[in-house]
Parts: sequence; C-alpha cells; structure tokens
Amino acid sequence: MFSTKTNGPRRGRSFDSIHKYHVENQHNNEMNKSTFNHTNENQDDSLSSKREHAAIVFSLKNEVGNLVKALKLFQEHHINLLHIESRKSRRRNSELEVLVDCDSERETLNKIIQLLRKQANIITMDLQDRQSTTEDAISEEPWFPKKISDLDKCANRVLMYGSDLDADHPGFKDSVYRKRRTYFADLALNYKHGDPIPRVEFTEEEVRTWGVVFRELNKLYPTHACREYLRNLPLLTQHCGYREDNIPQLEDVSRFLREQTGFIIRPVAGYLSPRDFLAGLAFRVFHCTQYIRHSSHPLYTPEPDTCHELLGHVPLLAEPSFAQFSQELGLASLGASDDAVQKLATCYFFTVEFGLCKQEGQLRAYGAGLLSSISELQHALSGSAKILPFDPKVTCRQECLITTFQEVYFISESFGEAKVRMREFAKTIRRPFTVRYNPYTQSVCVLRDMPSINSVVEELRHELDIVGDALQRLNKCMGV
Repeated sequence: MFSTKTNGPRRGRSFDSIHKYHVENQHNNEMNKSTFNHTNENQDDSLSSKREHAAIVFSLKNEVGNLVKALKLFQEHHINLLHIESRKSRRRNSELEVLVDCDSERETLNKIIQLLRKQANIITMDLQDRQSTTEDAISEEPWFPKKISDLDKCANRVLMYGSDLDADHPGFKDSVYRKRRTYFADLALNYKHGDPIPRVEFTEEEVRTWGVVFRELNKLYPTHACREYLRNLPLLTQHCGYREDNIPQLEDVSRFLREQTGFIIRPVAGYLSPRDFLAGLAFRVFHCTQYIRHSSHPLYTPEPDTCHELLGHVPLLAEPSFAQFSQELGLASLGASDDAVQKLATCYFFTVEFGLCKQEGQLRAYGAGLLSSISELQHALSGSAKILPFDPKVTCRQECLITTFQEVYFISESFGEAKVRMREFAKTIRRPFTVRYNPYTQSVCVLRDMPSINSVVEELRHELDIVGDALQRLNKCMGV
C-alpha cells in the first residue's frame, strides 16, 4: 500500500498496542509506537519494588479524540500500559468506560489521576501487588474462554471502532465514510457465535477501492508469495468470489475455511487486545474486519480493513499446516501471564504478519502484513532487508515497528519448522496447567490433574488403535 508519499510503507497489525492491525505510512505516530511498548526485558529488577501496579477505570464522553487524549497522558508520563479494555458506560449511555491496567511509581500514578480528572470522570483506581501478575506467582487458573461461545464475552472488548477515527485518518472529515464505518461496527458488535455473518451490499466506491488493491497486489503475487498462498488464492476465486470487481462476503469465506481447515471468521468492530485476539485463534476463529479503507488512499490504511484480512490472511488460513501453527499460538496464550502473551503476540507479528520462508531457493512471503502491502512486500524481498532465522526466544524481543518498514524480518524453512519451534517455546511459558483443544465440542480442556490427563490418554489410545488397524489392512493389501 501507499501513503501520500509514493511507495510509503504498509504496516501490519501491531501487538504492542491492541489487536487489529496495519498502517502503510511514514507519519510519525509516536502514540502507537511508544505508548504500548514492551516492558524492558533488561530493566533492573531492583526497580520493580519502587513501582505500583494499578487498575484505573475512568469514563469519557463518546466523542472523537477523547480516548487518544487520555491515553497520551500515560505516554507523556512514561507509564507502562499492560492491558486496556473499553465498554459503554453503565451509568451514562453517552459515555465510554475505559480500564487501564498499568504500572509506574506511586507519585506518577497520583499525578496522572489529577490530570485525568480534568478531562475524565475517575471511577476507581485499584492498587495491586505487582508481583501477582508475574509468571512465577500464578497460583490459580485465570478466566479465559473454554468453549467457542465464550468468545462472545471478549470479542467486543474493542478500544476504537466505528466513526471514532484519528484526526490524521483519510476519512476523518468524511461524514459519509464515518457513518458507513459505524454501520460496519454495529454489525460486528451485535454478532453472536452461531449467527450467520450479515451480508453487506458494498457501494460502488468501496468496490472500486477494493479493485485497486486487488489488481496491484496480484501483479506481485506470482513472484513474491509462497506456494501455499498461490495454491489457495484460485480456490477463493472459485468458491468465494475473489475478483477485482467483487468484494467477497465474510460468510462465504468462513464456510470455505471451515471446509478446508476448520477455521471460521468472526466479524470484529476494531482493535482487540493481544490476549483476546490470540484466544480466538485457539478455537480456530479469526476476528476479521468488514469495512473498506477510505477511497482517497486506496493503497494506504491506518488500521485493519477487509482488504488486508481477505487478501493477506485468508489464503493461508486455508492451508492446514499454517492453520495449525496459528491455533497453537492461540492455545499457548490461554491463561498465560501478560508478559508471556506479549511475547507470543510479538512472535505472531513476525510470522503470521511479516514472516518469510525459502522455497526452491527463493525468498517468499507468507506474512499477511507483507502480502497486503505493495511497498513492504517489495522491500522485504529486495535483498536489502535484514533477515534472520526465526527463533522465538530471539524474535519475541524484537521491536514491532508500526510507522516504518521492519528493521528485521524472520525466515523459516517451512510452516512445519516454525510450528516445531513455537511448540518448544510454548513449553517455557509457566502455567500450572496445559490445554488441549477438542474439535468435536469446540472447547478447551484444562489438563492440571491426573483424571483430566488420563482422559486424554484414553483418547490417544483409541486413535493409535485406528492407526494400527489401518497399517494392518495396508500390509495385507500389499501382501506383506
């Protein structure tokens, strides 16, 4: 994609902030770059005793720019944000309640409260024991979705959506576009698991915008996309109406993916936290936007849109090995600490969003952030980009850039290799339990005692019996 400057960089989803993705510009968006930075891994542990872990809840009038102004206060005072959630106020329908989980020195927290009072109604601040959030101190099982319908409880915990656009957004001054965005947001916010995804009658302008993106990217795919992507894209044309003059319907795409890999699409209104987005992957659910970027900049978007989702992500979600890799990232996040989730999210960013692989001796892209960005796709495969082998222990500490091209890209020989490396990395995440997905009930089993483990062993014995029977029959047919 392009910005107002020719060949400006396209950005993928940033998990340093909140789930949903992608910028393709060179604007100096320091709010996104610095406010939600990773906790410094090398920070002296001795400083932790001087910091307080606090949960602050405040309400804002539901007006454009209010949330950004409030969060900027945290940035300016270098307060580390660990988790953000928002919801409609239960007291006043015209207001938005925001939960900010953060840590900083007590004096700084008190100062931020005074500043917030000038523009927000402070409901509560709860100071907590900071050590209780570390991996070492997990003593009981935290809440996380255990069945697919539980995603209804977290899929709408979006930070920004609808017509709440930043001032530098191409559609900020376009009242028609903002109204259209609100329409798409309402569709997603009213969606419940099991519902058919509402079909949308896209406008001529939206179809033209999609067409520009579709046409320009398809010029690069034969020489830049991995073989799995190229294998699945024609199937989407055949079964889901992927064409330059047609925007596919999410319901059709979801049905196709279910038949291919068991993944389904769930519409989402905007940004989700890393924890909530990864939780969806654990159930083979991909949270997907349904709106189109502004027509004035068809090759630029400051946020997720359906061009990125359908062209970047969906073709590889139809690939069994890639689908399994995505799900295992999600399963590893369930019940994990905030720090562990952040590391998994960063690994997701540099694989599913910006991953590279080598096929027939040639460098190819499989990351959706690359496959939906003309300029960065060209840059990553130009021979001038820095490329390192994918190693989760290294990758999880790499900074995720959202306003420029990545400083480094990570390469895997195959999805299988990446999956094996992530499995080993997941074993280092400290949880007093592990989880196993049951595809028959679309639920997660928590394995933390002998009865639950024995149940899995019995299932595995049955599966091995089936394999043994198949081998015996094969040997008989071959006369062995």
